[in-house]
Amino acid sequence: MPNIIITTIANAEEILADEVSSIINAHGETHSAIKANIQIRPGQVSLNTSLDVAYLICLKSRLANRVLLVLSTGKAGTAEELYQSASQVDWPTVFLSSNTFSIQAKGTNRQLRNTQFVAQKVKDAISDVFTNSGEKRPFVDKSNPQIVFQVRLHRDHVSICVDLSLHSLHQRSYRSEQGEAPLKENVAALLLARSGWLSSQQQTLYDPMCGSGTLLIEAALAAKNIPPNLHREKWGFDYYLGHKKRTWQALRERCKQEIVESPNVNIIGSDISHTLIEKAKTNAQAAGVLDIISFKQGDAIEQPAPATNGILLSNPPYGERLNSYLELLPLYYRWGKQLKSHYANWQVSLICSEPDLLSALKLRARKKYNIKNGALDCIFSTYELTAENLESFDDIKSIDEFSNRIIKNKKRLKNWLNRANTNAYRIYDADLPNYNFAIDIYNDWAIVQEYKAPKTISDNVAKQRLQHAILSLPELLNIKFTNIAVKLRQKQRGQNQYTKKDKQNISVKVFEGNAKFWINPTDYLDVGLFLDHRITRQLFAQECQNKDVLNLFSYTGSVSVHAALGGARSVTSVDMSKNYLEWSKRNFALNDVSSHLSFVQANCVEWVAHNQSDTSKRFDMIFVDPPSFSNSKRMDNTWDVQRDHLALLKNVKKLLKPQGRIYFSNNLRGFSLDEEELQSLGLTIEDITKQTIPDDFSRRPKIHQCWILS
Repeated sequence: MPNIIITTIANAEEILADEVSSIINAHGETHSAIKANIQIRPGQVSLNTSLDVAYLICLKSRLANRVLLVLSTGKAGTAEELYQSASQVDWPTVFLSSNTFSIQAKGTNRQLRNTQFVAQKVKDAISDVFTNSGEKRPFVDKSNPQIVFQVRLHRDHVSICVDLSLHSLHQRSYRSEQGEAPLKENVAALLLARSGWLSSQQQTLYDPMCGSGTLLIEAALAAKNIPPNLHREKWGFDYYLGHKKRTWQALRERCKQEIVESPNVNIIGSDISHTLIEKAKTNAQAAGVLDIISFKQGDAIEQPAPATNGILLSNPPYGERLNSYLELLPLYYRWGKQLKSHYANWQVSLICSEPDLLSALKLRARKKYNIKNGALDCIFSTYELTAENLESFDDIKSIDEFSNRIIKNKKRLKNWLNRANTNAYRIYDADLPNYNFAIDIYNDWAIVQEYKAPKTISDNVAKQRLQHAILSLPELLNIKFTNIAVKLRQKQRGQNQYTKKDKQNISVKVFEGNAKFWINPTDYLDVGLFLDHRITRQLFAQECQNKDVLNLFSYTGSVSVHAALGGARSVTSVDMSKNYLEWSKRNFALNDVSSHLSFVQANCVEWVAHNQSDTSKRFDMIFVDPPSFSNSKRMDNTWDVQRDHLALLKNVKKLLKPQGRIYFSNNLRGFSLDEEELQSLGLTIEDITKQTIPDDFSRRPKIHQCWILS
């Protein structure tokens, strides 16, 4: 009998072996003889069996990737040995020279380190065998071959196979529509097997985040005993000369006769997206199982259990980036509460690439499996919602070190907030070394800025503590989970720090004193209002009565708004970003200020240099708060505040009216103002850094430096 290799996803080999055994057993061979014949290796099972059985595995296997018929095995310690082993195959009896073919090489060894070279060597052997037999060379077609051969190296040996599947068997014919994070069909089948539903189909199966429906469709195919690849049109054996067409057709017809039209199952799917529900229905219709799946639109976080008990099996969203992971934490936490409240006695089985998201459910797993979904390493966890798992979330409500500090800070800042007259402030600033982030309050939003963890704390521990903090904040601060935004602030190299993120266009109104501002809590690294400059803005505004004001690097115009409200005669805001200038205009509109305003989109350094001779460009008050570094595409050169501040201030001075004043600030740690050169220009220097650090930034007195030059 020929040797057959069936490949599969990692950690599915044992279940695949059982599946293959069942398929062969149903074909007539005894189960014990089959099991003794099956060999298991990482990513594959192999056995000696008939071509008939290979056909059945192609049709019926729900777990296989490929079914390979071994044509030859031999030595492959060197390129010459590989060539000789491939030359032993009587290729003209395998396929016609008029057929196109391709070669896939898997594995390397000490001498054969490149899979492309391996494939090329076997291709040469095939061509030479044909020409030595007096036939023409067959053509290679890598994109759309009629027959595919797979060369599998294992140490110094090679197996040369014809790929009976042609394309991976996980690619079922039904899925024309899919969601953003599709689950591979054979992975879905593996999850169904691991969950136990395949062996107990009398239980309700429910997927509350069903997406394009893959899990449910695979379950329904199994329930109706429909071979997953029954309707596949192209196969790798179509042009194999050993193909037994009559046997193949007979087996397909027998499989059709074995389909169960109306199985007694309860399969239910829902999703928050109406579009995805329609895609799932389209896929189920194509698979021939729409009649036994109930689809409905609904939010998993609010859905009650659809039956008294059953199996909840799902592939919920999981973030591969820090921000998406943190944004999903509240969803998992709320979902955990929902499951505890409404799914008593259910089994919950979930696949996720991020274990910390699953931990936010606050459920105790009964079993965990490592599973690959494409390139993602995932965890498949099964939970029994028995009394032990229905306990309350006491660990989140407990008063611990972090919670204690937040409560203490709220009490300490209470009187100060009344005096400061603002709803935008910092409530926590890495007070505890184990919780290394800042928390800023903007009205009813909390912005969490994570600093890079100290070397003494592992990334995993830092992540867990950040998770704990985020899950604690709604109760501690009386805000919604959805009103928490998390940002990772690291040193920017070669990039502008105002990096755009996925656009949500959320606007939140905040105030400080009599000034109001729009902030955007989600779309940028910075939200539009630097809280550490609250006092600086107010001091500057106190000097602006009846003055002409220039705000360079104006960002969203907060200084400009304060100046205008302080009675400035005119206010000119200059920034390179059109977006920030539009934001500034919205802030002015919010404060009902519209007269004597000028907005200039320009490189501030160049604009100052180009307006030296324009006597109309003279100002009483100038505010300069440049970035530490920038290499924006709109600039011809880079900007470095330490290197370039003196040249900038020399030009700014030329725009200053007699008796005028410059407020100069920046937040580069270790910045050194060139006082000697500035004094040589006739400027006096007053360091006002200490008096401009607000109480809520007392833990970070080096957040900025600030001087008045006059």
